Amino acid sequence: MSISFKELHDWTVDTETAIALQHQLAPNIIREGEPEDIEHIAGVDIGFEDEGATTRAVIVLMHWPSLEVVEQVIHREATRMAYVPGLLSFRELPAALNALQRLEGTPQLVMVDGMGIAHPRRLGIAAHLGLWLELPTIGVGKSRLCGRHEPVGEEKGARTPLVDRGETIGTVLRTRERVKPLYISTGHRISEESAVKWVMHCLTRYKLPEPTRQADRLASRRTRALREGR
Repeated sequence: MSISFKELHDWTVDTETAIALQHQLAPNIIREGEPEDIEHIAGVDIGFEDEGATTRAVIVLMHWPSLEVVEQVIHREATRMAYVPGLLSFRELPAALNALQRLEGTPQLVMVDGMGIAHPRRLGIAAHLGLWLELPTIGVGKSRLCGRHEPVGEEKGARTPLVDRGETIGTVLRTRERVKPLYISTGHRISEESAVKWVMHCLTRYKLPEPTRQADRLASRRTRALREGR
């Protein structure tokens, strides 16, 4: 294993304890910083199979700046927690951490399909994972969890702040012309401006940045193969 974790708590907790942990951990998020000496970027995608009984975590490790895939991991395990809105990281992260343990390479930046601080208690999955990894992480959300924003221009690169209770918690970013925008937010050890910049750096001709796009693509391909019995 080339990636280390800072074990912050047990994952087998009830709803009340999980919410209390979010309140306790959120102030530890570092919302500033610019990742340096980037050689590898990881994309993380987490989903469910068997009607939610199995959690599937996919990690794709890419070389920077070529964005060539150098390693990929799919890990499945029994789901530990039922679905509770706002507590997805407790349901999803155990599998993601176990998948990361199987990487031979080490990322210096991690992009996660989900939210960073753009979360009601400012601890979405990317932020929670960042605290465990002590690495710069970025939340790349496909839909809004909380907050409000002004309309976004139709051109690629158009953006507007995502604001919740008077606090800017992310950026609504148009990554492809006339395609629904993404919700980008700081996870840990990176500023919002830097998070947006890195997402833009990792775009090709698709809506999603390559790290999370490739993770999502791998997950979809393997899931389809299982469904078809291959």
